[in-house]
Amino acid sequence: MTDRIEQRAAELLPEERAAGSADPRAQAEAILDDSDQREDTPEAVENRRSDEAATSAETTR
Repeated sequence: MTDRIEQRAAELLPEERAAGSADPRAQAEAILDDSDQREDTPEAVENRRSDEAATSAETTR
């Protein structure tokens, strides 16, 4: 896993670099931990038919 973290730390996205980090390795580890959790327990997916979808009038403010 360390190689994976080191690789991710070396390849931070521009917005991640712009946010700044005193410890890119710790930042990469946190990003990968979050990603792993999302893969292990994905959020429930809503299954709706097209006739159940919200109309633009319902979603526009």
